[in-house]
Amino acid sequence: MKTDKNQTDGVRAMVPPEAMLPEAKKLRDTYAITPGAPFVQREFGFYCLENWAQQGMPTDVPRHELFGYDPSGGCSLGRLGWCEAAFSPAFEEKVIEDRGDYELVQDFAGRHVLCFKGRRSGFMPEYVDHPVKDMKSWEEKCKWRLNPDSSERLEPLKKRLPIALAAAAQGKMISQSLVGGYMYLRSLIGPGDLLYKFYDEPELIHDCMQTWLTLAQAVIAQHQQHVTFDELFIAEDICYNNGSLISPDMMREFLWPYYQELINGIKARQIDRTRHLYFQVDTDGWATPSIPIYQELGMDVMSPFEVASGCDVVDIGRQYPGLVLSGGIDKRILAQSKSAIDAMVDRIFPAMRARGGYIPTCDHGVPEEVPYENYLHYRQRALEFAH
Repeated sequence: MKTDKNQTDGVRAMVPPEAMLPEAKKLRDTYAITPGAPFVQREFGFYCLENWAQQGMPTDVPRHELFGYDPSGGCSLGRLGWCEAAFSPAFEEKVIEDRGDYELVQDFAGRHVLCFKGRRSGFMPEYVDHPVKDMKSWEEKCKWRLNPDSSERLEPLKKRLPIALAAAAQGKMISQSLVGGYMYLRSLIGPGDLLYKFYDEPELIHDCMQTWLTLAQAVIAQHQQHVTFDELFIAEDICYNNGSLISPDMMREFLWPYYQELINGIKARQIDRTRHLYFQVDTDGWATPSIPIYQELGMDVMSPFEVASGCDVVDIGRQYPGLVLSGGIDKRILAQSKSAIDAMVDRIFPAMRARGGYIPTCDHGVPEEVPYENYLHYRQRALEFAH
């Protein structure tokens, strides 16, 4: 049966390949795990730009021109948090205590963090306290800030949706990003106390997660009145250098029911019911043991594969041929030498291009230890696989 041309707007039906922007088709080919497909050219992020400017990087040239990045083949709808809960209104940011060279600050997520005085970004602060201690503090400090009907939350949607509709008409992948359940709970309670709460106050955890789900379903349902999603992308950070921070049984008890309901709800509301919904999980650490656990929920994509924690994208790509991988470029090697970079590229890139389904990026933001000349050399090598 032929599809009416007016229906192929990227919402009611997929834009045909010949009408897609090249960067959109390139990204879709990657997600389809197409052997031999050229690599999407992009980067995870940067912590080094001030140093690079001192080392000769032009500051008046856009980074995509300087490093040969592709235009984005996707469009992300957020408004549901990333590393923290999506509070609306956020907590007041204020200095709680002056400690000489440091200051104790309440951040927008209600945490008390110790920072260098006058500098609150670009480094990892010390997390001193978190807002949720029990059911009372949860309800008084946080739960009401996750109201789906907050006017502060709803107003920006009017500006974002036309952008998403235009992107869909160009064949771009429309992604819904949000804070994952573990990351959300950790931001509320703190990584240490959270582990006790799973045992001591499971009803608190379930109430937090039900609130997460209610908010996510409400906001995403508004988006889905206008667009069809290609991807659900959660920030999870549930692993450290020895594996998952909680057991598979805990994941299934405290996270899976809410994830499953969210995914089922999104699929049921899709305007284009034939569209595959890719599910991407972002987690640091040694993620390999968690892959089959997340695949129980239908995970298709994972990132950023931290090499220092033991992740090897070539090995993982062989072990899980149906998994799209993003990341896996060792920031420590980028800091070493051009010959070390060549050895890494020659080991990873040909194998992963032959396999398909891989987007190379640094396994986190490029650190300031990486010299500008080294990164330029890496980008020159990466561009050999761009077409």
